[in-house]
Amino acid sequence: MIRLNRPVERKRLETHAASLARIAGEPSAAAESSIALARARFGRALRRPHNWVQLAKFCTVGATGYVVNLSVYTVLLLGAGLDYRLAATCSFLVAVTNNYTWNRVWTFRGHRGHVAYQGMRFLVVSLLAYLGNLIWLTGLVSLDLHKVLAQAIAIILVTPFNFAGNKLWSFRRD
Repeated sequence: MIRLNRPVERKRLETHAASLARIAGEPSAAAESSIALARARFGRALRRPHNWVQLAKFCTVGATGYVVNLSVYTVLLLGAGLDYRLAATCSFLVAVTNNYTWNRVWTFRGHRGHVAYQGMRFLVVSLLAYLGNLIWLTGLVSLDLHKVLAQAIAIILVTPFNFAGNKLWSFRRD
């Protein structure tokens, strides 16, 4: 056994041990601590009724956006004959405008910040959700699922990410 009397040598050995643990795929103490903090924060958030009310409002707004998205998508896909990806892009832009407006004035009313600042954050989160939507949509269409049904499923699959991103970043209290 190595005896370390000096703090510098002990710190260097601990750092080396942590590096070896990362290489071996073992989580470091810092990573384990971060995970524990995230779990605790998530648990506290689940116990607050206000968060459930916000989720219900967000889902209600999302349902209107869902109808708007699918309606515009169907008209552009079947009525105008657009490619399903272009139709998804156009319907996304219409739905995101609807959703931002209603989430700002109703869901996260008490979290009002500068309209452009929150709008840009909302757009970033929505664009990331849109990219996830396109990945799901393309995958589902490649499995020969009907394009409107594939879009309906893809929207549902990205909703949890969309809510978390908007609650924790776009409309957070600064």
